[in-house]
Amino acid sequence: MESKNPVFSRQSQGHQQGWGSPTPTPDQLQGMYDRPSYAPPAQRTMTIDDVVVRGFITLGTLIVSAAVAWTLNLGTAALAVGVIVGLVLGLIISFKQSTNPALILGYSVAYGVAIGVVSHIYNDLYHGIVFQAVVGTALAFAAMLIVYSLRIIRVTPKFTRFVVAAGIGLMGLMLVNIVASFFIADGIGIRSGGALAYVFSIAAILVGCFFLLLDFDSVEQGVRAGAPEKYSWLMAFGLTVTLVWIYLEILRFLSYFTSND
Repeated sequence: MESKNPVFSRQSQGHQQGWGSPTPTPDQLQGMYDRPSYAPPAQRTMTIDDVVVRGFITLGTLIVSAAVAWTLNLGTAALAVGVIVGLVLGLIISFKQSTNPALILGYSVAYGVAIGVVSHIYNDLYHGIVFQAVVGTALAFAAMLIVYSLRIIRVTPKFTRFVVAAGIGLMGLMLVNIVASFFIADGIGIRSGGALAYVFSIAAILVGCFFLLLDFDSVEQGVRAGAPEKYSWLMAFGLTVTLVWIYLEILRFLSYFTSND
């Protein structure tokens, strides 16, 4: 029986002509009702500016914490707590690839306290050495940025494997030196101030500079791949860790040549 309703009449004609759609089932109607009627906003991708801003925040937090620890002249207890907390947070961030700002800034605060105490101790022994180490770290950063920008050293998979292996090797030697120091006065001699210590410190500074190249490449690859904006926090964390490494190694290296009179 043909309906007199003009809407149903047009629908019937549409079916007959092949362009109409069948009447939806109750389940289909419920699915259409449950479906959101709006499109989710597009996620913003990471930019170089994002990394720069997060880098300033992360490094700035570390510097402020170091300045507070220096001013208050906190002792070795604060140094130990800062190193332990910073190490734990750093490992969590690294292994989980966390982009949580609270964890990253917590690392900056903890290690900032540790660096402030260490810097104060060194400056008491070798007046002016901290300023020299800060300048040296800034120059190393600028030099590696130029090297990377001009592609003087290209970050290839082979280069990355070499740098990571070198970093692991250095960490292993430092661990062996700590263990050996319980039985031998100067351990294996890589921190005693002799010729071997000079070579080790130079190697550690160079490896730190090479890690900066890896950090720059990670930022560039992340921007090119359209990584979410939140990953700029992780990139800033990586840069901060590397700069801390370079600063501490330059500080120790300079102490070998600075009089404590």
